[in-house]
Amino acid sequence: MAFEGIRLSKSQSEAVSAVFFEADTQNSGCIDVKLVPALVRKLLGRQPHGLDPHIVRIKAEASSTKGLIQFTDFVGVMADAMAQTTNWGALKTHVGGYVGIDTIQEQIRRKALKKGFEFNIMVVGASGLGKSTLVNTLFKAKVSRRSCATEEDKTPIIPKTVQIKSVGHVIEEKSVRLKLTVTDTPGFGDHINNENCWLPIIEYINEQYEKYLGEEISVNRKRHIPDTRVHCCLYFIAPTGHSLKPLDLEFMSRLDKCVNIVPIISKADTLTVEERQTFKKKIRDELDSHGISTYPMKHLDEDDEDMVVNTNLRDKMPFAVVGSDKVYQVSGKPILGRRTNWGLIEVENRAHCEFANLRDMLIRSHMQDLKDVTESIHYEKFRRETLKGREKAVNGLEESRC
Repeated sequence: MAFEGIRLSKSQSEAVSAVFFEADTQNSGCIDVKLVPALVRKLLGRQPHGLDPHIVRIKAEASSTKGLIQFTDFVGVMADAMAQTTNWGALKTHVGGYVGIDTIQEQIRRKALKKGFEFNIMVVGASGLGKSTLVNTLFKAKVSRRSCATEEDKTPIIPKTVQIKSVGHVIEEKSVRLKLTVTDTPGFGDHINNENCWLPIIEYINEQYEKYLGEEISVNRKRHIPDTRVHCCLYFIAPTGHSLKPLDLEFMSRLDKCVNIVPIISKADTLTVEERQTFKKKIRDELDSHGISTYPMKHLDEDDEDMVVNTNLRDKMPFAVVGSDKVYQVSGKPILGRRTNWGLIEVENRAHCEFANLRDMLIRSHMQDLKDVTESIHYEKFRRETLKGREKAVNGLEESRC
């Protein structure tokens, strides 16, 4: 039995038949189309990785008649669902001995280590919010634009317009090489009139998508396409303790559809614990009321494990952080922190601020997912719209010639 490239074996066909006819309590050869998603989950698992339940429901409804779906159509939906995932649950084929497919993980690891990794991060916010310090603290190296600038470039002159400046590094840890690009946006939010100050940033992000698309569709494309696409945008919010500024809302509403935005409250040591929690809740409420999506997006949770981890992150966001590249000795141990009149604020101490939560998400748990979402959601949207626009332009030109 074959549908859309998936051929079901005898045992798989029997399993699909058993589930279908168990649901067909009237022995009519049809079942309610609303039952299909539950039957798919029963066969493939509760929430198979890579399978979109929404697509399954649409496919089932399209194959139904008056809310009922026949067995052959159900098999078609089932085969289509199987094509989207490798989690086949009760339908997977059991092997009779050791094959060695578990070594694929090690093969991928070795190849990836030879190639190295890429990650591009953008920092956006007004001057004086500690952008350079925080980036240096995240990677424990002088990676920010200001850290790499000449003495002449370090002069505190506010540019007349928003500028885009990137600096690249290769950092290595335990034989893992990371090509890191940090993009700064000096001049953002520093003027009396900040109208359209987000446009240069949107243009830069789209230029990187355009550059990647040009390489991708080239006849003689490179074996490895350099990835300059922005994987994450850290947006720095001033610790006012009141509410988001109109510029904050305008910027995030304009960019949340083209880049992964991670909002953070900078210099959080200027707020008390109570002020911090109240401010965080106000920000979350304002983002929700304006329909602004920040990373990680709820609708992209792929399974129950993702949902638990990402819900925990969303509940803590925006992270209230403190950055510092100064090291102090505490009980004989080197500690990153900020010295104040009333004591030492330990940057990596979760009781003092949420820097560790931000670092863990960006680097230790979600770096690859940030890249995957950029590839499959933001870049894919740009690619689709760009190619459609070009197709319409070509068709319009041909029609005008006729």
